[in-house]
Amino acid sequence: MAPHADSPIDDGESLPAPLRPAMSANPPRFLIIGAGSRGNAYARATEESTNGLIVAVAEPITFKRKQLGEKYIWGKAGPVEGQEFEDWRAFLKWETERRAKASRGEEVPEGVDGAFICVLDEQHKEVIVGLAPLGLHIMCEKPLATTLDDCVSIYKSLLPNLPNTTPSRVFSIGHVLRYSPHNMLLRKLLLEDKIIGEIQSINHTEPVGWWHFTHSYVRGNWRRESTTAPSLLTKSCHDIDVLLWLLCSPPPGSTGPAHIPTTVTSVGSLQYFNKIRKPTAAGNATNCLSCPIETSCKYSAKKIYLGSELKGLGSGNTHWPVHIVVPEIEECVSVGGPAAGEAAIMKKLEENYSQETPDSEVAAKNWFGRCVYESDNDVCDEQVVTMSWDNDPLPKVNDDNEKALVGRGAKTAVFHMVAHTKKICDRYTNIYGTDGEIYADSTTITVEDFNTGAKKIYRPYIAKGGHGGGDDGLARQFILAVDAVKNHGSTVEEAQRVHVGCSLEEVIRSHAMVFAAEQARLGKKVLDFPQWWIENVEAILAKS
Repeated sequence: MAPHADSPIDDGESLPAPLRPAMSANPPRFLIIGAGSRGNAYARATEESTNGLIVAVAEPITFKRKQLGEKYIWGKAGPVEGQEFEDWRAFLKWETERRAKASRGEEVPEGVDGAFICVLDEQHKEVIVGLAPLGLHIMCEKPLATTLDDCVSIYKSLLPNLPNTTPSRVFSIGHVLRYSPHNMLLRKLLLEDKIIGEIQSINHTEPVGWWHFTHSYVRGNWRRESTTAPSLLTKSCHDIDVLLWLLCSPPPGSTGPAHIPTTVTSVGSLQYFNKIRKPTAAGNATNCLSCPIETSCKYSAKKIYLGSELKGLGSGNTHWPVHIVVPEIEECVSVGGPAAGEAAIMKKLEENYSQETPDSEVAAKNWFGRCVYESDNDVCDEQVVTMSWDNDPLPKVNDDNEKALVGRGAKTAVFHMVAHTKKICDRYTNIYGTDGEIYADSTTITVEDFNTGAKKIYRPYIAKGGHGGGDDGLARQFILAVDAVKNHGSTVEEAQRVHVGCSLEEVIRSHAMVFAAEQARLGKKVLDFPQWWIENVEAILAKS
């Protein structure tokens, strides 16, 4: 008996686990700059899923540098020359001298082909521009930079012969959502298979997670615009990028132009994590450890970092977010047991500041024990961005309007970043087309066909690692591109297109859309995006 039309048929296509690429005779070699959580994520991904090698690390914090080095580079033997540096400037000096020695015929250690840049967001520009003379292939963690001016400066440093946009080195941005098996299959279904016809609208949600938001955007690194950037950039720039990847970038194999959005607008604010929301019973407490309602407050730092219900030390976890509070927590626990780990965390949570503390001192570090209603955070905890496209047909072929508008019809995308969710970064998306609709979450893609009434569930391969396998996917594709240039005769332009699948123009466009959305939010306006691009991006590019 045939299934009822409302019954899902769970026989959808899935993408198998990608094989680790074979090692070339001379594998690409890479430096990790910044040994924090993202640097470690890409080091692990490189070791497990790519045909490249991590051979050096640059990191000012000795413990972090030694930890990453021992785990992924030199093991128990200890580092040799050229494997560790205190920062990127030390590497630049060493590499410049190494090349000078090599030019004189002296024997020198082998260098690196590229670098993963995983320093703080606001440091990206100085590192990329500073390393530009070396001509290394670059993978930069997102966002590219924290201001539009810096983004464009990076673009110009990578393409010094503008208006010639032919790249001289492979460049990738940490927009890992493009590279998860889930999203790769979703894009194939939408743009290649046209499984729901022409896309009319997308509603995409990033649920940050009620306690995750407090960790990163109330108490942590990305809580203040003045020291980092708006949360739409630091948290959600790759969500905006995914929407543009689906709706703006040409589909695979196409040589057509991008379908540029017509308008952008945004609303949002810091709705909840401020002093006016503070429970009366908390009194004047500014730190969880001295708060009279700490035991009943769900935002208690003790519950989050020491408890067993979330991802605290009590659950046996010594990774994120615990190791962000105490980077050496794993060593503390292995040497002194759980009690030593708890004592180390408690010492960090006790840290506090008063009204007399200079703002520069407050801004310079994280305060993980601070009351979430008394913190110095100012980034949005709720934001919606709306983008629209007009009909923009290509030149007609035999007066065929339908073909001229394929992928270029009027459409709308709505993005919602929300802090107060149970889900933690498990994004979900509703996509509406002329022939069907899709609901996609982090594990499945459900397609409903208007023409047949059939429903089909696709279950993409769930990869290990962060962002649904996106971390491993991005590292694999970036390194494949470098390998293609180094060992297989590919041009940089070809390797960028075939393996990375994202041009420098796309990188700048998605970041520019974030800055435009923020300008629209602050000005309570609907912006003409093409005009905004001319006035804000092309104007900067035109400056010498």
